[in-house]
Amino acid sequence: MVDLSKRRLFRRSSEKGIDTQQRMPWIHNQAQFTDDCTRCGKCLDICETNIIIKGDGGFPAIDFTKGECTFCKKCSDVCPEALFDLDVAPVWLHKVTINSDCLATKSVECRSCSELCEPMAIKFQLTIGNVAQPRLDLDKCTGCGACVAICPVSAISMKL
Repeated sequence: MVDLSKRRLFRRSSEKGIDTQQRMPWIHNQAQFTDDCTRCGKCLDICETNIIIKGDGGFPAIDFTKGECTFCKKCSDVCPEALFDLDVAPVWLHKVTINSDCLATKSVECRSCSELCEPMAIKFQLTIGNVAQPRLDLDKCTGCGACVAICPVSAISMKL
């Protein structure tokens, strides 16, 4: 068992005690995950979009800057441990956020994120005297991350 609290010693105080690594879908109990995951790497090898990476302590984590999750369930199928609960909803605990670096907030027309958002959780609302501004519908967000990698200024992230 790895004590992740020691790794957080030099992080900002706002991050201490919080597992900031984004885990695979269908994993909601982070403490149980770090206790039971053997770090075998099978999920890294099987991921069809290659977004599962080796994170802190060698535990698998998601890197949405590499692409999106297609919810193919291959990571759960190949896992030798009982880490995934495919009946849990929502699939992820995180949701998309758009920060002030968004080009639309700087009066630059860009709708890349909404074009890739299949559930249409990101829409753009027309405004008078400015370019259309992003509006999030977090109830529609699946947390797939398709919007993260496509953003030209890295203004989109996933937060717990």
